[in-house]
Amino acid sequence: MRPLIGITTYREPARWGTWHVPAVLLPAAYADAVARAGGEPVLLPTGAVSADVVARLDGLVLAGGADVDPARYDRPAGPHTTVLRPERDESELIALQAALDRDMPLLGICRGMQLLNVALGGDLVQHLPDVENTGVHDPGAGLYQRREVRNQDGTRVHDVLGPTAMVACHHHQALGRIATGLTATAWAEDGVVEAVEAVDHRFCLAVQWHPEETGDGRLFEALVAASG
Repeated sequence: MRPLIGITTYREPARWGTWHVPAVLLPAAYADAVARAGGEPVLLPTGAVSADVVARLDGLVLAGGADVDPARYDRPAGPHTTVLRPERDESELIALQAALDRDMPLLGICRGMQLLNVALGGDLVQHLPDVENTGVHDPGAGLYQRREVRNQDGTRVHDVLGPTAMVACHHHQALGRIATGLTATAWAEDGVVEAVEAVDHRFCLAVQWHPEETGDGRLFEALVAASG
């Protein structure tokens, strides 16, 4: 049987046909990437996730999206932290904790990496352009910055992708203080952390980039293999 891979979702106003209503949605690239990797994608609606639901899964993807509420790491929101979804934070933290408690294979993507760090006690840089000598990580609405990341030898991300990888970035925030229990394992050329791993879990890997957008399915394949 194909492993059941839960994917967290957005809850946003959406318009289609004659309707303009709140919707639970997800870019199709996430579900397509999981399916191509051999998993069965299961969408997890914001506000309807429980530890019991997560217990029925074999693996979990924390998808990208809006900024994590800075109140979660005891900071006020900066002037560029303007799109928050506290209800999504709450729902995903339930799913994340349930997955960690079960040592369930987990892949965090962009916001998912930031949420993992915050959940374990770390914090975030709220706006990378304010940090001196950082390059472009968010080239604008609907666009991805192509860049090379360097992967640390002896890590899961190195095992899966090799010493370097070309990735697609779209993030204006980044990890600040890295949580105890996480290890930085990949960096952009400007030193921004682009991947972390929890070495005391069998598969807990999070990346700041968007592998679902590149056509490179190796991270999803690794997740599905660990979930089988």
